Amino acid sequence: MRFVRERIEPVNRGQLRALGSRDGWLVETADVIRSGFGGAALSIQLAAGLEHHTDARAQMREHELEGVTAPPGTGIVAFASLPFDRHAPGQLDVPRYLLTQTRDGQAWITRVAGSAPWADLLDGEPVPSQETQAVRTLTYQPTPEEYAHSVALAVEVLRRKEIDKVVLARAVTGSVPESLDAAAIAARLRQREPICTIYSLPTPGGRRFVGASPELLVRRTGATVQCHPLAGTIALPANVAPDDYHNWLLGSTKNLHEHTVLVDDLVRHLSSHYDDITVDATPSIVTLRTVAHLGTWVSAVRQDRATAPDALDVLRLLHPTAAVGGIPRDDAYDLIARLEQHDRGHYAGPVGWIDAEGDGEWWIGIRGVIIHGTEFEAWAGAGIVSESDPIAEREETKDKLASVLSSVLVDRV
Repeated sequence: MRFVRERIEPVNRGQLRALGSRDGWLVETADVIRSGFGGAALSIQLAAGLEHHTDARAQMREHELEGVTAPPGTGIVAFASLPFDRHAPGQLDVPRYLLTQTRDGQAWITRVAGSAPWADLLDGEPVPSQETQAVRTLTYQPTPEEYAHSVALAVEVLRRKEIDKVVLARAVTGSVPESLDAAAIAARLRQREPICTIYSLPTPGGRRFVGASPELLVRRTGATVQCHPLAGTIALPANVAPDDYHNWLLGSTKNLHEHTVLVDDLVRHLSSHYDDITVDATPSIVTLRTVAHLGTWVSAVRQDRATAPDALDVLRLLHPTAAVGGIPRDDAYDLIARLEQHDRGHYAGPVGWIDAEGDGEWWIGIRGVIIHGTEFEAWAGAGIVSESDPIAEREETKDKLASVLSSVLVDRV
């Protein structure tokens, strides 16, 4: 198969977002929007999930790319939303058309040679107009009381020093009167969470995962990787200056401990493949619409560029981080399976892309909603350490769920 990359004039960002988010692949940061559409030209199967090596880069490089020189992530690019379970099968898709556009107006189209004009597809995409809807049905899995009980059980395990940290999540499923428009959800999320990465990606069974992730799992550019782990959270009341809440979070022993174990574990995994690792001396505050987190930038460089892991290999090395799993990874996963009793599916799995050169960006699939017709499912989790309070952790997940579902529902949950 032959792909052609061309430089083009910038297009309407909202229209581009709508086209990728409804039936294609959308990954939109504050700086770059990548929208794939026109169906999959190539699919790469991860039969054993992330547990075993799949050379996606080699499969993409079997196909020819012609045209102009351009930055990474503008050529042959494969998108995916992968399951939380490392052993679960996944799929990477290379779209027939990929339109990449930067905030300063640079734009490129990469398409399968001989494809129909791409502009016709873009011009025919309706602008989203659907408003949030009243909830028809709503079910918590587990109930708030059951979740708090599970946190209490986890704290007992943590106090016995069997594990250092575990992330427990809970879900809410429901339905609304009209079929949900992914483009409308993505547009609302872009407006409400401007610093987050907006994603809309297909998942099995005709479902779609749409969300606004604040957490960069890994960005790979050649021999360099960057990560931005988040852990430690405080809810931010509406219409209140957040400074006092930020100061409390920066001084919270429990939240600083939760954040430190995450960063230390990430550095430990990176050190097995990278020579030079740089970590921010202290965490900074990442402020979202309804919550604030502690965040730390971590970068790593491999001296031998020729043997640097590609983006999928780094993903395999890191996922799941302690931000969504726990420490030690395997023991925490076993505890999650025992206490949650509900498969996370694609929640907290990686969402993002890898190109034929091995560069790529992957975020943690959180703060999103899985939609299918009139039905939806959303998740939220909290990091549990030995100092955790079950009621406080339950309320943290409540705040996170409410924030996610505000892009779908007119009602408070």
